[in-house]
Amino acid sequence: MKIKLITKYLFLFSVGGLIYCGLELFWRGHTHWTMFIVGGLCFIFCGSINELFSWDMPVWIQMLICSVGITIIEFISGVIINIIFQLNVWDYSNLPFNIMGQVCLLFSFLWFLLSLVAIWLDDWLRYLYFDEEKPHYRWW
Repeated sequence: MKIKLITKYLFLFSVGGLIYCGLELFWRGHTHWTMFIVGGLCFIFCGSINELFSWDMPVWIQMLICSVGITIIEFISGVIINIIFQLNVWDYSNLPFNIMGQVCLLFSFLWFLLSLVAIWLDDWLRYLYFDEEKPHYRWW
């Protein structure tokens, strides 16, 4: 039972990490190995919403929770990766509404929009590969 659970989360973590790195390659033209870890954590976070809350929660609220959670994960990761370890993977200091150059409001909004894809993908992967509940959503 534990092996199945570990396998599921390693799979979902890897999907999230690969997609996150792919988004970085598309958006910035390069990525860093640490982004695989950050992406995996963000994907697991977004996918866990339906594990913790009812499917009756409107999708836009799930998206808002994802956006805030991803922003927090990115901020903590940025402090560790960029400030403590000084790897200088990203710096948003030149963007408006940034916090310590690690996160900015523009990207939080983009995460809100992209989280819909993350929620949908995670739910369908869980359904198709791990025999979990078939996805169904409430929009309002």
